[in-house]
Amino acid sequence: KFEFDDIQERKVRLTIHSSRLADAVLSKDSEKLYYIAKFDKDYNLWSTTLRTKETKKLMTIGASAGSLQWDKEMKHLFLLTKGNIYKVDLKAKKKEPIDITGEMILDVAAERECMFEHVWKRTKSMFYISNYHGIDWDAMKENYQPKLESVGDDFEFAELLSEMLGELNVSHCGARYYGSMSGGDKTASLGIFIDYDFEGDGIKIAEVINNGPLDKKHLSAAAGMIITDIDGEKIGRNVDIAKYLNRKAGKYILLNIYDPKEKTDKDITIKPISLGARRVLLYKRWVKQNEKIVEKLSDGTLGYVHIPGMNDGKYRDTYDKAMGKYFDKKGIIIDTRFNGGGDLVGDLTMFLTGDRFMEYAVEDRVLGVEPSYRWTKPSVLMVNEANYSDGHCFACAYQDLGIGKIIGMPVPGTCSFAGWEMLQNGNVLWGSVPISAKNKKGEWLENNQTVPEIQIKNMPGKIDKGIDQQLLKAIEDLMKTVEK
Repeated sequence: KFEFDDIQERKVRLTIHSSRLADAVLSKDSEKLYYIAKFDKDYNLWSTTLRTKETKKLMTIGASAGSLQWDKEMKHLFLLTKGNIYKVDLKAKKKEPIDITGEMILDVAAERECMFEHVWKRTKSMFYISNYHGIDWDAMKENYQPKLESVGDDFEFAELLSEMLGELNVSHCGARYYGSMSGGDKTASLGIFIDYDFEGDGIKIAEVINNGPLDKKHLSAAAGMIITDIDGEKIGRNVDIAKYLNRKAGKYILLNIYDPKEKTDKDITIKPISLGARRVLLYKRWVKQNEKIVEKLSDGTLGYVHIPGMNDGKYRDTYDKAMGKYFDKKGIIIDTRFNGGGDLVGDLTMFLTGDRFMEYAVEDRVLGVEPSYRWTKPSVLMVNEANYSDGHCFACAYQDLGIGKIIGMPVPGTCSFAGWEMLQNGNVLWGSVPISAKNKKGEWLENNQTVPEIQIKNMPGKIDKGIDQQLLKAIEDLMKTVEK
């Protein structure tokens, strides 16, 4: 029995460690807590004796998620994970699979009718503004529902929903097909830039990407060297190298590399990476290049951070750099170009609007300031056409609060919340906007772009040669501010 009077005063932490928690249940006598927790890679089943805090890992699940459920008598614990049900023997610390089989006849056309009705009805009830951006939503149903007869698969169904939802002219809205094909092609990467002007046989390395598969000291791979063989196959000059790298990510392959300077060749073994992992390396390379440009052109007086998404990790990275390596800089460039959104507008604006009000010092130098956890110096914000969602919210807030100048290109009006839902067939994700946002003037931000004080576009013929006109302008403008 629970005493509810003053229950808010009796909060206590049940576990002894922090973790990602998937589910938790109490034993019948309320003496033990059984929970599914993740500390590193996978979720596993743990128990804690609440009075003594004795904590044990009961069994390894090795899952990405899971849930727990007692039977009615709370004698047997059941685990649902990876689409399977297990009966858990807590004493023996074992789980026994429960086999379930069944068949049904599915009327796919009728299911799509049901899902179409659900999407239309839910959008009608949740859309953030009652005029539906001037669209007659009832008429949309009358127009699009008859087209279901011509839909042949889930991809076409997703396209039909996207067309109907697209009539609303709103961000965070539409439908996507998420079906997949097993055994499809997946080209791996060697982690290099290729010299496409090279006309001989093999692959001439233009650059070894930092921290890529070939960036190992003992391999001694460098620009100018030529990869002549992959797994014993000679590389012809007219052959797409993707042929040699299909589904090879994470697997050992053998390369023969020829060094024209030393006129020697050698065999090396590496593990190629996925194209997704390569994109991460290229992103880090781009950020480091920008940091070096800012350091050089500002003569070491400015800092630079790029925020690709609005999440806890990127906030910590920004805070770490601003209050660490850039603590003694006179100003900082906050680059949010290509920011895909999230929810960080409040944290970032608070961080960048610190007002220095106190110094801790001795006679000849300042030892510290207050606030010590907020940026109190000048900043500029870089944006472009690819800022989205909270990437737009932050640009608007930065401008409304007068934190500093915005430099770049206008940001599309997409400051809204997403309402994404996977439909019951597991192949189609759809969404619309349940909540949008207003600026300080009370104007809706959906379809209301934020225009930088300094508009400058990275032009073809410049940016492809490594000349970032927007970054150069940001350095120039912020230098004027910090030199006053």
